[in-house]
Amino acid sequence: MTLLVLTVPDSRLRQVAAPVRGVDKGVVHLMKEMLETMYAAPGIGLSAPQVGILKRVIVVDIAGSTGDSAHNPLCMANPAILWASGEYSSCNEGCLSLPGQYARVNRPSSILVRYLDQQNKTRDCTADGLLATVIQHEMDHLDGVLFVDHLSKLRRDIITRRLQKARRSRQPAST
Repeated sequence: MTLLVLTVPDSRLRQVAAPVRGVDKGVVHLMKEMLETMYAAPGIGLSAPQVGILKRVIVVDIAGSTGDSAHNPLCMANPAILWASGEYSSCNEGCLSLPGQYARVNRPSSILVRYLDQQNKTRDCTADGLLATVIQHEMDHLDGVLFVDHLSKLRRDIITRRLQKARRSRQPAST
């Protein structure tokens, strides 16, 4: 079952998600539904707050971005960055919650993340390149931060106006 992805300006996207007490059957089910939703969108990352669930859970799968049809999902509960490189890289980011909008964002190019996996085991993951970018992007959602918050006010305002215009064009005309 796919979940509804919230879009800006939904206020739930600005709330801070609560840690999970552990990865139980309910959290595993949420992770599976989030993966289905992400693949259907299609996307390469999704956070629980984006589907209206304020829990610190993210799913990521960058395999599709390389043209690989095989899935290689990474499901994380309570992810925390233990280390980030001093070297930054710039990536053109988009977001399912800001449909059709993209902008270059600078983030640490490598990170070390600790999280709980689907078996409730603590894991460490070293990520660089696109994987590091996507994990950081999704982790931002857990704190109510959107990729546009990393942009200049001018660039953020341009994206906001585009989203408002797109919403108005989708609304049915009044009679």
